[in-house]
Amino acid sequence: MKVTEVDTPEHEEVVRFEDPATGLTGFIAIHSTRLGPSAGGVRMRPYGHEVEALNDALRLSRGMTYKNAAADLPLGGGKAVIIGDPSVDKTPELMQAFGRVVQSLEGRYWTAEDMGMTPADMAQIGTETRFVAGLADGAFASGDPSPVTARGIFSAIRTAARHRFGSGELTGKTVSVQGLGSVGHHLCRFLHQAGAELIITDIDAAQVTRVAQEFSATLVAPDAIYEAQADIFAPCAIGAILNEASIPLLKVGAVAGGANNQLATEADGQRLHERGILYAPDFVANGGGIVNVATEILQIADREDWVAARLEALDRTMDRILSTAARLSVCPNDVAERIVHDILHQKAA
Repeated sequence: MKVTEVDTPEHEEVVRFEDPATGLTGFIAIHSTRLGPSAGGVRMRPYGHEVEALNDALRLSRGMTYKNAAADLPLGGGKAVIIGDPSVDKTPELMQAFGRVVQSLEGRYWTAEDMGMTPADMAQIGTETRFVAGLADGAFASGDPSPVTARGIFSAIRTAARHRFGSGELTGKTVSVQGLGSVGHHLCRFLHQAGAELIITDIDAAQVTRVAQEFSATLVAPDAIYEAQADIFAPCAIGAILNEASIPLLKVGAVAGGANNQLATEADGQRLHERGILYAPDFVANGGGIVNVATEILQIADREDWVAARLEALDRTMDRILSTAARLSVCPNDVAERIVHDILHQKAA
């Protein structure tokens, strides 16, 4: 196993790891431990280049700092990425090797489930480190965070609808959902039960067909989702999809979804604002997952009530952000970042 430090000015610590014996290669990025040990999931993707993987880890870990602060958790921001196709390259030995990397950081980073990962993978990682959450078994096991993440996003969608359309009622509203993994699938169920019409897409054609049949949804090709006529767009796949090219194509009144780092640049929040599209900041909308994971890290006994209270607090924060943005006629993302900056400085003082 080879673990080397990567020099990055904005982050507290970044390491590259490589284990030829198992084929493990990737990065762990610790953005901040100002509020507590950094926490954030590990994702596995077939990145085209190591630079792409590193940039993803850097962006995602920064987003976790904001997400944990917005959720009022005593945790900092961190993230890990593993380069490889989880359907082909993932093995128990590779997961165990990653666990040894996490253990070498001595608690400065807690890992959990993210894209390409499962609770079973967390169990394998957990054979080599105690700094792992999202386990299926154990005294404080939190399991799959996807349902709780989707609950939080669903609430954010209703709050965004109330601010944009005057009512949080979703019956008769059309929501376009990009990404039908665990979170996106659960979100579609909540939206369908609330009476929303669904337009869906995913790169997995078989999954699109299954979800379309399950919820009587309209399916479109991945690239066509940006031009779909809908009331609300819910990105639930990869980040940076709201950018200079995609924003002019949108035919929606609001964006509220589960993907991390949806804005490619800070300027893209302003682009949405100028088009009259209400943006529900992602690091508040999708905070339910880390809230769920935090019950395990913090060893919360009354898990269900604690999670419910934190989800309600996140929804109040979203309402405050959107109300302030409307009053000042500014981009909601700018308001959200200012609130988090205040939290970080006040808590660290």
